[in-house]
Amino acid sequence: MNQVPDHQPLFGKVALIGVGLIGSSLARALHRHGLAGEIVGHARTEEGCVRLLELELCDSAHSDPAEAVQDADLVILCVPVSANADLAEAMAPGLKRGAIVSDVGSVKQAVIRDVDPFLPEGVHFIPGHPIAGTEHSGPEAGFAELFENRYVILTPPPGADEEALEKLSRLWQACGSTVEVMDPAHHDKVLAITSHLPHLIAYTIVGTAANLEESERREVVKYSASGFRDFTRIAASDPIMWRDIFLNNREAVLEMLQRFSEDITALQRAIRWGEGETLESLFRHTREIRRGVVELGQAGTFDPREPEKASTAEPIRKED
Repeated sequence: MNQVPDHQPLFGKVALIGVGLIGSSLARALHRHGLAGEIVGHARTEEGCVRLLELELCDSAHSDPAEAVQDADLVILCVPVSANADLAEAMAPGLKRGAIVSDVGSVKQAVIRDVDPFLPEGVHFIPGHPIAGTEHSGPEAGFAELFENRYVILTPPPGADEEALEKLSRLWQACGSTVEVMDPAHHDKVLAITSHLPHLIAYTIVGTAANLEESERREVVKYSASGFRDFTRIAASDPIMWRDIFLNNREAVLEMLQRFSEDITALQRAIRWGEGETLESLFRHTREIRRGVVELGQAGTFDPREPEKASTAEPIRKED
């Protein structure tokens, strides 16, 4: 276990339910900044629990969710969206009054729908979404710097405890993140265009390439330019997590997909009829958007294990 700074931790005991990329990165950040007196992990199998201890991510690990959250001051669900309901039901008997429960999922209305009904009275529920990740998965993939200079969106339901919200905000800020508070429905609509639709497009483009004739497919891989390489990187993200995201945010994704389809049709028409000014105008406008992304510091996530990618890598959601 890494030595933590010598000061009073923000939370006495933190339980991480699911310790993949996001969960393991959070565990490392909590250690580094001395934010938890004790960190408990949950994995589905005993072998998984042993691995968490071998990696020194947690002080203890449990396959029983109720045991993992026993006496925890903060519980964070770091699992695919479809797993939230079963885990919330299973861990509920172990939750103490006054505990804060949060998550890291990319869809917030579904999380509230699936988790809130199982939480005992007196437990504070503050859903969250760190806008950070890589295409890698598993507890070995995490690193403490993942959340630095990234946004974390908190989506408290109506009537949420203000002190709990403020304390959870302080934790993410201590990990290097900028915290925003947002309505859950608005979050889902914003992420549908900034994250979910781009992933859907990436999966589609890579799938189209895979369906080419064998000789063409080999050349696509051999001569991949940066654009296609970026699409393959995005399309390498966790398939289970992204299946859950699309199914649980289907209305917002379908709305954005319809808008995108209309824009693609207009672009197709401009190419067919040689409307160069229309194309140039669009490309100039989109270049300005990219500059805005860079100026806001959202151009990539630094992974200390892959420094050569740090300047170009876009954040990819991988919950955990």
